[in-house]
Amino acid sequence: MTTQPRPRRRVAIAGLGAIGKAIARELDRGGVDGMALEAVASADPAKHRGFLQSLQTLPRVRTLDRLWEEADLVIEAAPSRLLREIVEPFVSRGKSAIVMSAAALLDNPDLIDIAKANGGQIIVPTGALIGLDAVTAAAVGTIHSVRMITRKPVDGFRGAPFVIDNGIDLDRVDAPLKLFEGTARQAGKGFPANLNVAVALSLAGIGPDRTMVEIWADPSVTRNTHRIEVDADSARFSMTIENVPSENPKTGMITALSAIALLRKMEAPLQIGT
Repeated sequence: MTTQPRPRRRVAIAGLGAIGKAIARELDRGGVDGMALEAVASADPAKHRGFLQSLQTLPRVRTLDRLWEEADLVIEAAPSRLLREIVEPFVSRGKSAIVMSAAALLDNPDLIDIAKANGGQIIVPTGALIGLDAVTAAAVGTIHSVRMITRKPVDGFRGAPFVIDNGIDLDRVDAPLKLFEGTARQAGKGFPANLNVAVALSLAGIGPDRTMVEIWADPSVTRNTHRIEVDADSARFSMTIENVPSENPKTGMITALSAIALLRKMEAPLQIGT
């Protein structure tokens, strides 16, 4: 008796920034068994023509509203304002969406209901954090408190709505400066390109209104650093990760690697971790 190989899952990528390109390269070289890159979408396809032509297999270039026709799974790696336009066509048709802009989910909570009603799935990777497995497990019991302290080089905060709205002059920051202290929901709105990690942490644990966040612009650090402190009935633990920034200083290199690891896990015969 011979076993028929499973058909490869067709993957689309929305957004060709640092994260999207890293994932595209890995899929193109065959680094994820059982998955193939079929299509991409970008606000400026001409800008990425050289990159796309460097791939072994040229994916189709589609607009966001037609991307669902080409794939079973989409990876959202675009500006957060485009989350709904990318995710809804997939999950409303029973397909899957890997969401990198987790903060934008808080403004579009009905996408979860749409996915549930139609057999779709929204997946948020671990991203630049550590220990989400432990937080998810602790949440089966009772978590009393979750706190995250983030420190990034000053340039990582340029363009953040909170910085602009509060007239913070980052060029004058010459010592560690606490930019923000509040809930993960507030952090996601004020720093949508920086604090997807805080929202992912909150969704794994006690929610965006009880997860507390501190954000520091620190000229003395060269890595994006996140410290998590959790107090639960099952355990008390703290974790720190120092991420090397990608070509986009707002994003750590490990963020794209986390998405790739998730893709591999989805098709693996052996899965490790919760």
